[in-house]
Amino acid sequence: MSKNTRIHHKLLSVCAIVGAFYASMLGLPAHAAANNVVIGDIDDMSSLYADIIGPGGVVAAKMAIADFGGSVLGNKIELVTTDHQNKPDLGAEKFREWADREGVTMVLGGSNTAVNLAMSAIAKEKKVPFFAIGAAGASLTGKDCTPYTIHYGYDTTALGNGTATTILKQGGKSWFFVTADYAFGTQLQEAAASVVKAGGGQVVGAVRVPLNTLDFSSYLLQAQSSGAQVLGLANAGGDFVNSLKAANQFGIVKTMKPVALLAFISDIHSLGLETAQGLFLTTGWYWDLNDKTRAFSKRFFDQTKREPTMTQAAYYSATLAYLNAVKAVGSTDPDKVMAELRKTKIDDMFTSNGVIRADGLLEHEMYVMQVKKPSESKYPWDYYRLVETMSGDQAYGKLSDSACPLVKTNHASNLGSRSG
Repeated sequence: MSKNTRIHHKLLSVCAIVGAFYASMLGLPAHAAANNVVIGDIDDMSSLYADIIGPGGVVAAKMAIADFGGSVLGNKIELVTTDHQNKPDLGAEKFREWADREGVTMVLGGSNTAVNLAMSAIAKEKKVPFFAIGAAGASLTGKDCTPYTIHYGYDTTALGNGTATTILKQGGKSWFFVTADYAFGTQLQEAAASVVKAGGGQVVGAVRVPLNTLDFSSYLLQAQSSGAQVLGLANAGGDFVNSLKAANQFGIVKTMKPVALLAFISDIHSLGLETAQGLFLTTGWYWDLNDKTRAFSKRFFDQTKREPTMTQAAYYSATLAYLNAVKAVGSTDPDKVMAELRKTKIDDMFTSNGVIRADGLLEHEMYVMQVKKPSESKYPWDYYRLVETMSGDQAYGKLSDSACPLVKTNHASNLGSRSG
């Protein structure tokens, strides 16, 4: 090796060290400047919500990356995953670690509102675009909104406006809620209860149930003794499945109408049509809705032997939306990417009319479905009958009514610029 070559190599090494030093001083990963795209997936991979997204979400995200071409800005797209175990502190810790050490440029948030709220705070601190997908809590784009959080797929407001409104129209006026005892359950019950009260109904009572409960007997007996017409199940995943099974076993469904305030096709598959038939639910997507959803679902099924849930489909859509935004702006700069996402209509297999609002909510059509009777199902996974299609603002409410401080700030800023 010549003397000049050795000097050149030493200079390169010094530059790399200096670059890494300044990056660390700024709180940035040393390799972030290279425009590497690193997508993180923090979800429940092994517990009561694992079927909702979990390993299937990893498959969906990988499908999106492959369909995009596998690389962007001259670099291979990376995907890192972890199990948050339904612990908010663990989810937040992993998000922070990935932002500081792994150069993560976007994070997909799986199930559990409490975990997503904790991660959303880190997204704001670290300025990393965060797609909250499995969590339902509407506060993510309400009072807890951030400039870097996108709520993608559905929320508690839409669930209440869809399912509770439908049951009210059918005469279900008095309600008792069996509610998951954390942020998600609280927000879901509040959303449904507000619809019930506004429609002239009443909430007779409610009971809060710890996450991942196996024995629902005492809680369901409280519901039965209330005399309410409607059993509002404000829970999800394994908790929803176990509570509805128990309600059937105890004969409670003979005197009360069970209502699935949040249910996924994976839940219906676990329950079976004999148990789940007649249930009304609200969803943002269904595998058998149209040609686009069926084409995606066939590919997904070939890998997993299961039809995708709404949130697994949203994982695919969100991953593509992010990658397209990065390509469009030619950078992983979070502010540029977020601006591009907010001005770009989402038109894919998930929705043809999706718009990311100023509060971070993906507003799109939602669907009220009824679970079919066994005799009505014509082929495997043929579980839903479409009852009603809700427009975006019908489901989620108007942006002007959002509790997100960013909306009020933007509105005041726009007024100021117009007056000037």
